Amino acid sequence: MGEKTLALEKPQPVELADPRGSQAQPPSDPIPVSRGKPSAVAAGIPAIVETIKHAFGKAGPLRGARLLYRLNQVGGYDCPSCAWPDPDGERSFFEFCENGAKAAADEGTARRAGPDFFARFSLAELSERSDYWLGKQGRLTEPMVLRPGDTHYQPLCWDEAFALLGSELNALDSPNEAVFYTSGRASNEAAFLYQLFAREYGTNNLPDCSNMCHESSGSGLSETIGEVKGTVTLDDFEKAQLIVVVGQNPGTNHPRMLTALQKAKRGGAAILSVNPLRETGLLAFRHPQQLLTAPTQLTDLFLQVRINGDVALFQGIGKAILETDGVDEAFVRGRCENFLAYADHLRSVSWDEIALDSGIRETQIRAAARMFAGNERIIVCWAMGLTQHENAVDNIREIVNVLLLRGAIGKPGAGVCPVRGHSNVQGDRTMGIWERPTPAFVAALEKATGITAPRAHGFDTVNSIHALHEGKAKVFLALGGNFLSATPDTEYTAAALRSARLTAHVSTKLNRSHLVAGRTALILPCLGRSERDEQAGREQFVTTENSMGVIQMSQGHLRPASEHLLSEPQIVARLAQAALGARSKVRWAWLTEDYDRIRDLIAQVVPGTEGYNDRARKPGGFYLPNAAREGRFQTASGKARFTVHPLPSRELRPGQLLMMTVRSHDQFNTTIYGLEDRYRGLSGDRRVVLLNREDMSALGLREGQRVDLTSHFRGETRTARRFQVVGYDLPRGCACTYFPEANALVPSRQVARISNTPASKSVVITVAPARDDAPLDPERTPESQCRSR
Repeated sequence: MGEKTLALEKPQPVELADPRGSQAQPPSDPIPVSRGKPSAVAAGIPAIVETIKHAFGKAGPLRGARLLYRLNQVGGYDCPSCAWPDPDGERSFFEFCENGAKAAADEGTARRAGPDFFARFSLAELSERSDYWLGKQGRLTEPMVLRPGDTHYQPLCWDEAFALLGSELNALDSPNEAVFYTSGRASNEAAFLYQLFAREYGTNNLPDCSNMCHESSGSGLSETIGEVKGTVTLDDFEKAQLIVVVGQNPGTNHPRMLTALQKAKRGGAAILSVNPLRETGLLAFRHPQQLLTAPTQLTDLFLQVRINGDVALFQGIGKAILETDGVDEAFVRGRCENFLAYADHLRSVSWDEIALDSGIRETQIRAAARMFAGNERIIVCWAMGLTQHENAVDNIREIVNVLLLRGAIGKPGAGVCPVRGHSNVQGDRTMGIWERPTPAFVAALEKATGITAPRAHGFDTVNSIHALHEGKAKVFLALGGNFLSATPDTEYTAAALRSARLTAHVSTKLNRSHLVAGRTALILPCLGRSERDEQAGREQFVTTENSMGVIQMSQGHLRPASEHLLSEPQIVARLAQAALGARSKVRWAWLTEDYDRIRDLIAQVVPGTEGYNDRARKPGGFYLPNAAREGRFQTASGKARFTVHPLPSRELRPGQLLMMTVRSHDQFNTTIYGLEDRYRGLSGDRRVVLLNREDMSALGLREGQRVDLTSHFRGETRTARRFQVVGYDLPRGCACTYFPEANALVPSRQVARISNTPASKSVVITVAPARDDAPLDPERTPESQCRSR
């Protein structure tokens, strides 16, 4: 925005079309949208019905039952969905949620996408299908290659695949021309080997999905309390007096969290919810195993904050606490620093500014402040609603400020709880997947392995996209994930991937990233979490780390989807052997014959993992050390730090709205399980834009109208076409869309300060009638595409 006017804006430079004809964005063909009443209660009987439908419908009754029986159980496998922790003690027979069952069923599907499938469809034809359709085609069965000039993937053997990878890596002028991306589904063992290989190869180009989600959390917490992770355990929820859920939709994204909130509520805790959308999972919950009891009303006070109004809101809460003498003075004086600067800033900010920027009345903010001031055991939970703004790190620091005012960190029932969205994204970072490793980690890695690791920082996710686009990186390898659909600026990212000499993806199922390929492309199919992993005649297990710093074992027991699948550790080890050969100092094959050997090596490098193998085998696993949880702040001064931030600028011109992207209920990250957004009362087309009805009237828009969305950033525009208008309960000036459909609007250079996380929740847009509003075809749906196969 700045001083530029709309007349001076120019469209983002048009990227060159893919010579293979593949499309980067999902198809925009009009599909009907069904409206219903949003659900009043989360979970309950509908969750049971959906669980059975997905588990038995996709995997079959016997395999589906076996999938659910082992899910999140001691001796079973860790859910491949979210990172919410399992109970430390006794677990119920059904220790999973509806969306966890969907994730397990998606992995355990009976359908297969093998060589015959790829022979039938060209890249261009596949790219014309919806992401939902792509995911429905089943498990990948064999390594596939797309050679220069080809339009179809073809099978090749594993030896050929690794030889090709090794040859391409060794042909680079510098190791820093390779990018090694990691998804949060990779196990600790695979992630540790992956970063070890990348660093012995010679680069710290280790971007991961955390760069796009909770990087802002780590950046905000490290400076203020000396910790990059959350400080609470699951038991703390039962001890808390107040739980604050902000910028998070637990009913869809972390459904098992609702059980913890229900227990806390029944134990007398109050719950404050803060969000632009009045999500069902924030309001009421019926436990699927307690259908004869009444639903639990969760939220005591709901604050419908404007998009990116959180800094103003928490400054208002802090200001009210100061004005009513609600400060824990002993804690602040003895354990904190920079309080006076923070207090002076709050006194200088007017209530009018706070109310305007947050969208919340002063009386409501004072009511929230009384909830803080009346309690000392306080937990604040958050997710992407806070971490994907330009001022995202400030959002996190403001939460810390308010908790420090009340002395609510480092005691039972109190602390910070960034809720991770992928099952092992936190574990991958613990294992060294980071473009900016600490000197201590690098020194320990070198000592344990004998390698010489690079010191220069590498590319994070956003900078990897720029490096590929500019030719500074030429090979892209992904250990899991759907990079194209998870990242911002879809067309720009697609052009970056197409410019690579080689793109390679370790995957279980087909996704759009496989269709937007480099000059040469590989698909490397791997075992799923639920599948039996045998090495050297012995069954293996892997480990993961949940949102609360617990490392536990995960062991699959189902027969693999194909005899040609390799485990992730095996793929990484064989890739390392192919690229490094005899010059490697690591015994790759020996390590992957027995994963205990990998864990023994990890224990020599990662603090807190001593005795890894014995401790991982104990029911429930073990906690990693967390100084802030124990009341020790590992900052430069040894004290927790108050921080001062300006209120974010809210510069919207007439006709502009602030857009955020969210998931639907039938979605996990970029995986689309179905077309129902049950809690919001929507089903059908995913290309919808939720708008405040008064904004619709002011803009001359009507319910169901097809529109084009245009984003505005620093004089550039990006347009995503054919979205359907849905009137919804949103604050004025706000808009909401699903990702990945709206990722094309998110500028790659609009990022959070310090963390460099894409600002996917703060996109300035305008809405206009669609240029070519094609009529709706009630016969054309993603389901019909699936049936036509």
